[in-house]
Amino acid sequence: MSTNIGSILSNLANVKQLDAKALQEIIKESIQSALSKKMVPENDLEVVADFENGDFFIRLKKIVVMTDNNFGEISLAQARATYGSHVDLGDCYETVIPIGDLEPKIIKIARKAILEKIHELEEDRIRFDYEKQKNTIVSGVVKRVDYNGIIVNIGYTEALLATDQQIDEEFFKVGDVIRAYVVNITQRRSGVQVILSRTNPEFVNKLFELEVPEIYKGEVEILKIVREPGIRSKIEVISHNPKIDPYGACLGEKGNRIDQVRKELHGEQIDIIVHDENSEEMIANAVGEDLVERIIVAERGKFASVIVSEKNKNLAIGKNGKNVKLAAKLTGFKLDIYTFEEYEEKLSSERRITSYVTELDGVTESLGKILREHGYTAVQDIFNASVEELCRLEGIGEKTAEKLIEAARSF
Repeated sequence: MSTNIGSILSNLANVKQLDAKALQEIIKESIQSALSKKMVPENDLEVVADFENGDFFIRLKKIVVMTDNNFGEISLAQARATYGSHVDLGDCYETVIPIGDLEPKIIKIARKAILEKIHELEEDRIRFDYEKQKNTIVSGVVKRVDYNGIIVNIGYTEALLATDQQIDEEFFKVGDVIRAYVVNITQRRSGVQVILSRTNPEFVNKLFELEVPEIYKGEVEILKIVREPGIRSKIEVISHNPKIDPYGACLGEKGNRIDQVRKELHGEQIDIIVHDENSEEMIANAVGEDLVERIIVAERGKFASVIVSEKNKNLAIGKNGKNVKLAAKLTGFKLDIYTFEEYEEKLSSERRITSYVTELDGVTESLGKILREHGYTAVQDIFNASVEELCRLEGIGEKTAEKLIEAARSF
């Protein structure tokens, strides 16, 4: 540690963007610690580290002893030669020593402690800087790709885009510029690590904030986002300004705004759904207003049947069921997709299940008793039976069996 330590550490503080006063305290504490084992309380050790004035020294009281063996001692002979013949054993005399004149071993110990504490201080600054960036989008350059995921250089530190936070089918190589959402800041032995995501729904939210001024200013609000990363996202929006159409604002002129978001997401389908307090309207919007013919919402529980035409059924369900699953997540309803014919059959099936055989046309009291005795209690039991099966029952012939089944089918 040289005598120009002031300018060196001052420059270090600027380069590392560290607090100069905190750095001064680190120097003082490190030197104090390095000397402490050689000191006793009577030495009154003080470390002076002043960047502005360039003062770097230690001030202490040396104790007069017969033969000095420790750093905080001065021999009687040396003390009398320096201070006069009146000096006696046990007296204390203040001494100033430039830091650069300390023993090499002490300097080495202090330097190691200073560097360690500077590293900790730098990590604290990095953590503070990136804590401010949590829940925002950052850009960086792919540094390497390994089994943990993609390591991205985002400036002062490295960030990790883990494999499970990457969109399927996306591929990045070293040197590529990448944007991602900061989900967390962690402290590891190797330093501060920023955790990134490209699958988090909030990534889509922040992309829209960047592209849609009305969202950034709060005039249009994204209420909810549900997402199958890389495949489809559904976004529920509402306008707080009656003059602004939230759907049009998100699309932009000729769809340029939403196209920019889709480009960043490598073509992911994005559906903009305008919020509606009416459950039926909201479900229709979420599934696809142009696909839906009718919505039937159950009186109890959050269930709804969505009626569509035969040609639109696959579109309403979506590839691998993604469209209806996302619509269900967005609305909070369990949704079932039916054609008109399927829905009518569903209602008929429910009626048959809950209706007794005695409600069928042509079932007399005696015939009903025979059927119940053999386990045919609901109309659905007759609907599922065959003529041969019913003919095995005592008192039921082929014509009666055929009439029973026909009655059950038309029930």
